Amino acid sequence: MLKVVCRNSFARYAGSRLFAFFTHGLRRGLRSGARYARFLYRSFHLKACASTVNIFCEAALVVAAVLLFAAAPLWAQYMHEPKEALTRNTPVPILQDVGIDQRIGQQLPLDLVFRDEAGRSVPLRNYFGQRPVLLTLVYYQCPMLCSQVLNGVVGGLLPQKLSVGRDFDIVTVSFDPRDTPAVATEKRDMYLKRYGRAGAEKGWHFLTGDTPAIEALTKAVGFRYAWDPKIQQYAHASGIMVATPDGRLSHYLYGIEYTPKDMRLALVEASAGKLGNMVDQINLYCYHYDPSTGKYGAVVTNMLRLGGALTLLLLGGFLAVAWQRELRHKTANAVAARQHKSPGRAG
Repeated sequence: MLKVVCRNSFARYAGSRLFAFFTHGLRRGLRSGARYARFLYRSFHLKACASTVNIFCEAALVVAAVLLFAAAPLWAQYMHEPKEALTRNTPVPILQDVGIDQRIGQQLPLDLVFRDEAGRSVPLRNYFGQRPVLLTLVYYQCPMLCSQVLNGVVGGLLPQKLSVGRDFDIVTVSFDPRDTPAVATEKRDMYLKRYGRAGAEKGWHFLTGDTPAIEALTKAVGFRYAWDPKIQQYAHASGIMVATPDGRLSHYLYGIEYTPKDMRLALVEASAGKLGNMVDQINLYCYHYDPSTGKYGAVVTNMLRLGGALTLLLLGGFLAVAWQRELRHKTANAVAARQHKSPGRAG
């Protein structure tokens, strides 16, 4: 049904634009030809040239008629197509089961068991406890979108000083039970090479699992996906999650591109003060996480407060410096006055 609506809409659009294009060009051509013929005839009295132009205009009319005849089927389809077939918006059923529902504060089921790149059964708890965790849900044989998500993760991490395996961990889990540890190993090697930092192999893990564990994890984080049998692929949304060291969801970042600022602030905030510096704390005071957009936005009131505090601090520093200068000046004048009086007394 969606294909029919798209095809009909295209036919309507193409027919209308083609008809308008040729009629507009025909009118302009006729007007230009007539003006040129009159110019030749009146100015130079070259009737032969004028006749040639008239013949040219007649030929243009024939060409335009042929092109209009070619566009006639599209125009007829546009004119006679039922309007309800063009206006109805039929939703795709499979997309109703795809999306990301936020579960901020939700405790992840850390007892779920997955397989690591070597094929060993490992509980999810093994990857939590010390550092914040960046959780990505993909499937390794995805033709495009999942690779874009992982590319966005690498692109957002490369400009940062925070490093995988030292400051935080990444757990990438496949939601396709057909994926194997061998495929996960290939994916891991490719993205570790792209990331290019030493020690990342200790902190970026690519897991596979069975259907019960996969469904339990995706349900806990609110990640909804569906299998499309027509194209033999999964339909799914794009986004990543950030969890605290004890396994509670704290942030969702949507899309396939994640800014270094959003990723850093999310990791610093999820670490509960273990990561970051004074600049990060100031940024977290001025920027707050917006769950509806998955990004950090400026808090105007806090920025005004911070600006006012900095203004008072600078003003106080200026007054202190000025007071110290005045005090030194008065002291120097008093010493000079005493030294000036001392020779008189001696005489």
